[in-house]
Amino acid sequence: MKLLRTRFGRHVRSLRKARGMTQEELAERSGLSADTIRRLEHAGFSPSLDTVIKLCTGLDLMVSTLFMSFETGARDEARELIDLALARRPRDLELVTGILRLLFDELSRRTNDENQD
Repeated sequence: MKLLRTRFGRHVRSLRKARGMTQEELAERSGLSADTIRRLEHAGFSPSLDTVIKLCTGLDLMVSTLFMSFETGARDEARELIDLALARRPRDLELVTGILRLLFDELSRRTNDENQD
């Protein structure tokens, strides 16, 4: 059981770091204490469902995404992006969609330019 808690704590830490957050920032976004985040990351306890839900709120993840990536041992950035989008208002999504289209168009142009060289 301790091994499972250790793996889960490492997984939470990797998700937090991938978002560029400190333990204190994640705690604030999650509505948990920084001590809870530290103990969770260091396998100090098994979190309750309420704690996991708060943690997912702070990470902008659905609970299913957290557990799926924990089970597989790999982050699914596409699913994380979907989770992030699902938490936003429709008006915000329109803006983000426009920005992503511009970004992807620019990436395609750069790829085409590199292929022509």
